[in-house]
Amino acid sequence: MAVYERNLARSTGSRAAPAARRAEPLLRIGRKWRKTLLIAHVVSAGAWIGIDVMVAVLVLTGRFGTTDEVRGLAYQALAAFVVWPMLVSALACLVTGVVLGLGTRWGLLRYWWVAVKLVLNAVLCVLIVVALQPGMAEVGEYGRTLGPGVPEPAGITNLFFPPAVSLTALTFATVLAVAKPWGRVRGGRRGGGPR
Repeated sequence: MAVYERNLARSTGSRAAPAARRAEPLLRIGRKWRKTLLIAHVVSAGAWIGIDVMVAVLVLTGRFGTTDEVRGLAYQALAAFVVWPMLVSALACLVTGVVLGLGTRWGLLRYWWVAVKLVLNAVLCVLIVVALQPGMAEVGEYGRTLGPGVPEPAGITNLFFPPAVSLTALTFATVLAVAKPWGRVRGGRRGGGPR
C-alpha cells in the first residue's frame, strides 16, 4: 500500500504521501497535556531513582552501621517507609509512560527502546510487590530487636539486591530514553511511520 501511495505521489507531484506514512497516535493529546504528562513521567522516574538511592543508603547503614541502635533504626525505616512510596512512583511512571506511548508517535510497541522501557517498568513494579514488600515485616521486626546475639534473618543478607537491580534497570531506561537506540520493532525506518 505504501509503495502505491509513493508512486501515486510521484506521478501527481503531491507531497501528501510522507504525511500519510507518519504513524498516528492512538490517543489525541494536546501539546500542553503532552508536556504535563512528560514532566510527570520524568518527575516520577526521578522520585523512583531517589527512593532507590535511599533504600541503598538504608541497607548499607543497616549492614555496616556503627551501633546496633543505628542499624536497627535503618532497618525499621526501610520497613516502614520504602515500599509504598517506591510503588506509587513506579506506577506513576508506568501510567504516564503508557499514556505518552499511546498519545505520541513513539507508540508503546512501535520502537524497541519504548518497548524495553515498558517491560523494565512493568517487571520492576511486579518485583516491588512480589519480592520486596513481603519481607519488609521481617526486616522491621529485626530492626526493633537488633542487638548482640540476635540472629540475622536470611532476607537481610539479600537486601542489597533490590536497589542494585532497580538502579541498574532505571539507569538503563534513562539511557534508552535519551539515546533512543535500535529503531522500529517491525523493521520500519527509525524516523518515519509504518510502511
